[in-house]
Amino acid sequence: MGKTSKDKRDLYYRRAKEEGWRARSAYKLLQLDQEFNLLGENVKRVVDLCAAPGSWSQVLSSKLSTTSTIIAVDLQPMTPIDNVTTIQADITHPKTLQQILTHFNGELADFVCSDGAPDVTGLHDLDEYIQHQLVWSALQLTTCILKPGGSFVAKIFRGQDIDLMYYKLQRFFGKVICAKPKSSRSTSLEAFIVCLDYKPIPGWIPRLDLNKSTNEFFEGIEFGDDNQRSIVEFVSCGGDDAFDSDATYNIEEDSKRLDPIQLPTAPPYKKALELKRKGELSRREIK
Repeated sequence: MGKTSKDKRDLYYRRAKEEGWRARSAYKLLQLDQEFNLLGENVKRVVDLCAAPGSWSQVLSSKLSTTSTIIAVDLQPMTPIDNVTTIQADITHPKTLQQILTHFNGELADFVCSDGAPDVTGLHDLDEYIQHQLVWSALQLTTCILKPGGSFVAKIFRGQDIDLMYYKLQRFFGKVICAKPKSSRSTSLEAFIVCLDYKPIPGWIPRLDLNKSTNEFFEGIEFGDDNQRSIVEFVSCGGDDAFDSDATYNIEEDSKRLDPIQLPTAPPYKKALELKRKGELSRREIK
């Protein structure tokens, strides 16, 4: 979580620190679950893609029973979370798929989610394109591990061509909804695609292959004309009493200072600190 003055006056930012969430994004999944009951009692096997720093995995751990299997996947290292198995790997690699299925004892997932996003450039068309490719990569893995009737949720950037994605996602799911949690700033193009009731396409067997592009992965599926688009239901979730994520609030002068929930796992300056520490030890030995 950031440290700007605006962030410090953001109630979601402060509540996340007070309640022990690693990032304010935890409230996005909480509000999505409140609206769609994504984490019901029948959900036993879950995969959190692009999971670092782990706020969504924290929510999954807190909401699901201790007998559930939760797998968090990210290229970046993550500090451990209770009842969550972390895999540091590429979500497009076939070995990652096999690792997940091993933890599930060969069974399929009930729910797959992804809150991943690229480092934005400020060039909206480019950012939207890269984000859409990330969603398709997450969907690739999802089609390999999600059971029929399961659910998939992923972050999207709403741009002029998002309705093309809606149309294609409807080939895989019985219902597709665009949801905007109230903890997501309204000034942001960010929203979440909620895909319910997964329906495997008859005769099509998804297989991850490093030598295949996303388009090649989905070959054999009839999507119709490239210009076919769909309009889906848009839902604001979080309840009438949810905080306004775009509002800022005054902080009392004696307000308690809130330390970071989690220090950086692998900061770029880590090596410098280690060298400094070794230098201090060496000086002590010389003395």
